[in-house]
Amino acid sequence: MATRSSPVFNDHGRTYHADSCAPLVEAVRRGELRLEARARGSYPGRPLPGGVLRGLRCVGFWDASRKQTWGLPWHRNEGIELTYLETGSTGFALGQRRFVLQPGDLTITRPWQLHRVGTPDVGVGRLHYLILDVGVRQPHQTWSWPSWLVLSKEDLTDLTTTLRGNEQPVWRADPQIQRCFRQLTGSLADDGPGEWSRLAVYINELLLQLVVMFRERRIPIRKSLSSARRSTELFLDSLREGLDETWTLERMARSCGLGTTRFVHYCRQVTNQTPLQFLGSLRVEKACSLLRRDPTRSVTDIALDCGFVTSQYFATVFKRHCRCTPREYRQGRDRNTSRRTRPLARAREAEP
Repeated sequence: MATRSSPVFNDHGRTYHADSCAPLVEAVRRGELRLEARARGSYPGRPLPGGVLRGLRCVGFWDASRKQTWGLPWHRNEGIELTYLETGSTGFALGQRRFVLQPGDLTITRPWQLHRVGTPDVGVGRLHYLILDVGVRQPHQTWSWPSWLVLSKEDLTDLTTTLRGNEQPVWRADPQIQRCFRQLTGSLADDGPGEWSRLAVYINELLLQLVVMFRERRIPIRKSLSSARRSTELFLDSLREGLDETWTLERMARSCGLGTTRFVHYCRQVTNQTPLQFLGSLRVEKACSLLRRDPTRSVTDIALDCGFVTSQYFATVFKRHCRCTPREYRQGRDRNTSRRTRPLARAREAEP
């Protein structure tokens, strides 16, 4: 089983490494479960040749006959991910939602969705998975399926529309989809003539059966889930994770895949503030929390941790928002006033 350098992709202005599945690799090495996979990048499995089935990041299954002592960490993928639990049960989480997958459950995650398998540990069972890169990182971007897919234009359009307009993460898989997964991953051990053609055929059939399932169930579509506003909302929601980074208006817009004018427009719609005002309010809000929680930590350390370049600039911005200095806030002065002004609607335009 090979592991390679981690593929990278940009999301919310930062570089992410696709999940290396290191805990899974270690469990396989310890003999705790069986893994059969073909993969690119950092995903575990036998390497896929460079010119074969472009866009296929990984396909495979693991088979755990006993409860594991590991789980996959929180991650995003650089493609659309489908998993199918054939036997056993295991925890699955997406954002704030928690699930216990049962036999016959299918999960679908998009590149912008933070998720993990194992809450915290993986359970017993056989889990099949497939990741296809469709060329997007944000909800509003145009999907580009691999050229070796032979689904009709109508079928691919329907599939794309459903996957963009409905973000339900867990489904009950139809028997045909269950059969497709078993057929697909069951072929991985056969590396004889026609190996890549078989993989392509099985993946095409799986996606076709997914189209059929969606049509039969008449899945509701929400166009707002694939809008530029949605991409802006996701970026702003995750901005708290990177407050110590150096943000400019241009970089924030670029992280959303938008021009600055459109990004500012949607940010005002969502927050009633400009992007830099909103960033400043989040940084001060985090500083308030740190000042309350750790009275021994220096104001300078807190300032740097929140993304302010100097303690002097931090004090200026903090006083503008909270009407007192950081030290006065820590001592309890005007804390009630600052609470009343949250979420810091009085923020003025400020540098990050």
